[in-house]
Amino acid sequence: MAVFARPRQAFVLAGVLGLAVGATACGSDDGDNLSADSPECAVYEQYQGNGGTEVSIYASIRDAEADLLEQSWEQFADCTGIEIDYEGSGEFEAQLQVRVDGGNAPDIAFIPQPGLLNRFAQAGKLKPASAETKAMAEENYAADWLQYSTVNGEFYGAPLGSNVKSFVWYSPKMFQQQGWSVPTSWDDLIQLSDQAAADGITPWCVGIESGDATGWPATDWIEDVLLRTQTPEVYNQWTTHAIPFNDPRVVDAVDRAGTILRNDKYVNGGYGGVKSIATTSFQEAGLPILQEECALHRQASFYANQWPEESEVAEDGDIFAFYFPPIDPAKGKPVLGGGEFTVAFEDRPEVQAVQTYLASGEYANSRAKLGNWVSANMKLDLSNVTNPIDRLSVELLQDTQTVFRFDGSDLMPAAVGAGTFWKEMVSWISGKDTAAALAAIESSWPS
Repeated sequence: MAVFARPRQAFVLAGVLGLAVGATACGSDDGDNLSADSPECAVYEQYQGNGGTEVSIYASIRDAEADLLEQSWEQFADCTGIEIDYEGSGEFEAQLQVRVDGGNAPDIAFIPQPGLLNRFAQAGKLKPASAETKAMAEENYAADWLQYSTVNGEFYGAPLGSNVKSFVWYSPKMFQQQGWSVPTSWDDLIQLSDQAAADGITPWCVGIESGDATGWPATDWIEDVLLRTQTPEVYNQWTTHAIPFNDPRVVDAVDRAGTILRNDKYVNGGYGGVKSIATTSFQEAGLPILQEECALHRQASFYANQWPEESEVAEDGDIFAFYFPPIDPAKGKPVLGGGEFTVAFEDRPEVQAVQTYLASGEYANSRAKLGNWVSANMKLDLSNVTNPIDRLSVELLQDTQTVFRFDGSDLMPAAVGAGTFWKEMVSWISGKDTAAALAAIESSWPS
């Protein structure tokens, strides 16, 4: 999505404050002089020489997650003497443009939309990443990720946090009671849906209401299905308009998604029929699983935060998720997701040092140890990821068989990705013909 910031994991784990390391003894006030009895600062040696400087960072990450973010680089700041001034805003996307236009850009921004990153790069507002940052990113991230922060052959910054959208939530207890198995193919998924319906349980619960951003969960369905029926190259062509939005291959993906979303035998558990999907909030859409009013809910890893606090999210708990299975095994193991990219509007040495550090394995593990965080960084040690759904997400992202693609609506022009695509999917859920809905989106693409 280009404008709406989807919910981020923002609850605090008990005792998390005790995990932060405030190692002020790592060096002197300017961070340049390391002592032999400060081994914890040795890992930051390459970032030394910038003591007494300040780097500003601006992003959409707020509240409890922002607290964890600031803790994650506390030791780096103490050991290098670089002060990091972080600000999170709920109006990040709009205000970042205002600040840049007004000559008041932050040193670094965490941009979650590749389309927005591309716009700033094309306008000459971003500074290309340093050779050190580029080398660190290439060492730690798959090429699938780095393409989204590369514009006209110039690399602008590494990914930071990530989320995985290719998940289906379910109740392990219900599956055990019903004798169901986790599906590993689309055919298995449909057979399971038919079995649930035969057992008197509505197979799916779905909700796409999200205020001004109503419709985005439906676009995720289409993107996930398209990735499973076509090659990654076709997906790229679709998101860049190299093929029409209403290409027959896209029509096929929408209609296939419709075999679930527009099937009165399959939806909408706990809320009503197909049309109730448009008025059911995405936050509440999956909750009927806990009352056994539905069996399945397709939603991203961040949906873990929507379950009641007393719910145990685990493979043998009250709720868990499985990988949205492939449709055509020849298409590999596609994963739809999102994340932020660390880009810079300034290229002072201290800014480059922070940007490089944030691309490192040391940073990824520092943040992961604080909990509730996912990254595609290949150096992230799974032993530092304790949340079960986060661990499953990281396993998928680190799997060499995974073919990752970014959320399509975030890659498209805002007028389409966060505009007509959302709107027409609401109309489609409400009964509009597939061809008419996609033709309307196609006609809206900026020339």
